[in-house]
Amino acid sequence: MLYDPDDKKKYLKSHLSQKRYQHSLNVAAECRKLAEKYGEDPDKAYFAGLLHDICKELPAAEQKELVLESGYAVCREELETRSLLHAIAGAYFVRKEFGVEDIDILNSIRFHTVGRAGMTRLEEIVYLGDLISAERDYKDVDKMRKLTYSDLDLAMLEAFSFSIKAVIKKGGVIPPCTVEGYNFYTRLLEEEKNKK
Repeated sequence: MLYDPDDKKKYLKSHLSQKRYQHSLNVAAECRKLAEKYGEDPDKAYFAGLLHDICKELPAAEQKELVLESGYAVCREELETRSLLHAIAGAYFVRKEFGVEDIDILNSIRFHTVGRAGMTRLEEIVYLGDLISAERDYKDVDKMRKLTYSDLDLAMLEAFSFSIKAVIKKGGVIPPCTVEGYNFYTRLLEEEKNKK
């Protein structure tokens, strides 16, 4: 199998806390279900979901080092926000250490926290899979789960709104790609509404 998760699970189990490891398994399972529903490769979705937080528990300095080494375009807001570094570091780490070259998997990991305009179906699946995985228990999680399984575009817009509000509440900065993502899905849904 091209996306063999078994040796990656061993790596994650020895490098992540039990709680984070369980989250990774939950996200992977959620991504598989979403892929089956929305016509993506379930194995690929599982693999991307499994690895999305691979660098989450590395020390901040190591995460930042990987980000700077990655060659990815990274905005100032991402560099200034510790909780955003792990996604960029993770995409680079998976490419460098595991030889993963599939751009869709790499971008799914890279953008699973900030999102962006024009995300691929796999990127959307990992973004939402992370938000609605089994252990999540925030206030409107059940509503978000229902929405994700009924209308992917609407779920993406809702997820961006949720994410932006949460950052504003904490007094954080919002990366331009997140704002662009919000605008993208707002326009997309407006266009869909106008076609009806």
